[in-house]
Amino acid sequence: MHQTPPFDAPAARRLREALGMAPGHVAHGLRAQYGLLVTPDVVAAWERGLQHPTSRELTALAGVLWCSVGDLLVSATTLREHRLARGTAAEDLSRLIGMDTSAYLKMEESGRWRGNERQTAALAETLALTPAAFLTATGRDEELAGLLRSAVTTRWQAYVRPTAKLVPLSRAQLEPVLEQLHSDYQAQMVRTLNWGAAGSGGDEGRDFLDSIVGRFWTLTPG
Repeated sequence: MHQTPPFDAPAARRLREALGMAPGHVAHGLRAQYGLLVTPDVVAAWERGLQHPTSRELTALAGVLWCSVGDLLVSATTLREHRLARGTAAEDLSRLIGMDTSAYLKMEESGRWRGNERQTAALAETLALTPAAFLTATGRDEELAGLLRSAVTTRWQAYVRPTAKLVPLSRAQLEPVLEQLHSDYQAQMVRTLNWGAAGSGGDEGRDFLDSIVGRFWTLTPG
């Protein structure tokens, strides 16, 4: 079952009022233009946050209010929400990224992205996702953290390809970032050894690993 998109009720009311429309006018437009049997009371309930439109109703409401779907969403965080905000059908998106629609929808519903490196880059470009937003939308922040921790504690070169499969960045972009993280961590460990048992180097090393995703995005271009 699909989750309801993060509907921005106050925005819907502001957009309606800016057009000089009453809830009844919106309901009429939904029925006449999209065949949706929505009453004025339901439109009013949407605007008060008492009910939420379905995906189909949300798309139709954007049409009636002459706005984009994204204008009616609070903040997109999942793949489905980002797709709705762009007003892109699942069939069109899957075609653009070179994936079977049913396979894409399974990933969207589960929140687990399994596309290859090329599909990953195409998805991020089509939905205009920043790399950080892409990782959050696909629920892979912790997976990235695990790869980065391994990269800085062993041979970073071995983790360029796995990281590229997660993050919509080229290997040429990733290599200097992983190399820098590895260098920073190893330098931290050298200082830890120099401090000896009486120092706080161990805590510093753990703090580095705990904050490694943030460090990664700080070093990442763009």
